[in-house]
Amino acid sequence: MAASEVAMVLSDRTIKEEIARGRIIIDPLDPAYIQPASVDVRLDSRLLVFRDWHPPFYIDVKQNLEGLTEAVEIEDEKPFLLQPGEFVLVSTLEDITLPDDIVGRLEGKSSLGRIGLLINSTAGYVDPGWRGRLTMELSNVAKVPITLYSGMKIGQISFLRLTTAAERPYGDKSLGSRYQGQTETTASRLYQDFENKSS
Repeated sequence: MAASEVAMVLSDRTIKEEIARGRIIIDPLDPAYIQPASVDVRLDSRLLVFRDWHPPFYIDVKQNLEGLTEAVEIEDEKPFLLQPGEFVLVSTLEDITLPDDIVGRLEGKSSLGRIGLLINSTAGYVDPGWRGRLTMELSNVAKVPITLYSGMKIGQISFLRLTTAAERPYGDKSLGSRYQGQTETTASRLYQDFENKSS
């Protein structure tokens, strides 16, 4: 692969240029959150917590899973206590929009990982063409509860430029992009894969 074809991580200088051109949109954006090669993102106040288990005591990926979780709001100064072993879905406070030639990578904050708060890496890939808030999966692997505050820094997003613009960016009608434009924490829509196969 030629050097000109290698995807490159954008520096803070280039991130600022792309934001100024309106190609990368982060709303709201605090310029102080722009790091050397990423931008910090914050935790929205709405969480999705998993309900108590009941028969049949398993998750069927072919079924609509929206009833598996319930919404919880974090009050302004009162934290949500994430219990040991607990898993919740959260969202970024920021809306993110990417052009058709830039990919985002969402990662957890190192300082949070060091106390046992993990962001599931499967939520980390942000396709070119993405528009909306990002849903993340948080897990507490510590032995004691961890506090989550609305508006706290929860992760960081870096950007890579593609070798060429994507032919079918996220949101293209042919892709059936199930999370495009989401404005809040969104439960899994995996079941739609099975519905589409049967139709």
